[in-house]
Amino acid sequence: MNPALSQLAGITTTYKKLSSGEMIMSSEGQTYRFRMDGKESRAASGMTVTWIQIDPHTWVTVYKNPGMQTTDTTTLSPNGQTLTVVTKGVKPNGETFQETSTSQRMSGGPGLEGQWKTTQVKTVAQVWDIQPNGADGLIVKMVDFNAVCALKFDGKNYPVNGPTVPRHYTLSVKKTGLRSLEMTERMNTKVVYVDSFGVSADGKQLTTEGAAPGSSEKTKVVYEKQ
Repeated sequence: MNPALSQLAGITTTYKKLSSGEMIMSSEGQTYRFRMDGKESRAASGMTVTWIQIDPHTWVTVYKNPGMQTTDTTTLSPNGQTLTVVTKGVKPNGETFQETSTSQRMSGGPGLEGQWKTTQVKTVAQVWDIQPNGADGLIVKMVDFNAVCALKFDGKNYPVNGPTVPRHYTLSVKKTGLRSLEMTERMNTKVVYVDSFGVSADGKQLTTEGAAPGSSEKTKVVYEKQ
């Protein structure tokens, strides 16, 4: 992955407080409820989540799925207009990683409540290993997270296997051109993300552009052949 050529910002996240005291977080077609009590709640993509408010401007969030845990520290600027999230975790190989996203308030307040849009995302460079799966498919390995999926170009759902992969997570793929394809991610058969893949004419770059169903907020990731 080449972070300098990729575009991961522009995603909207909304936090809303209910009369019950619960909060709702919505982003990229995924929604879950939680309380600021440090108790586990069911989050998106088969994960669990706990939220704790440290002070009026700081929150700590722990996400867990089988084989992996990440911790977000969310900080609100003094003027209440900028939200910074620092994510830390450990890869299956024991290597630590850190990512940072910055968002600007679009509406709402005070505090965490309201609508936010990312303006900058600093992520770790990930590596994919893609090999033929016979004459009509691919074996896709997400190297950093020790996850692998063997697919055929038939649009059927194939399981993704690995120590950090949530249960019932599948991929399907179909060709859309000589150097392009469409990949669909599903959780429990529900579509959660659709990516278009395109390889440059010289074969040296792979570009993916994708969005959640019903969303116009696309991200772009560029990979360079090693």
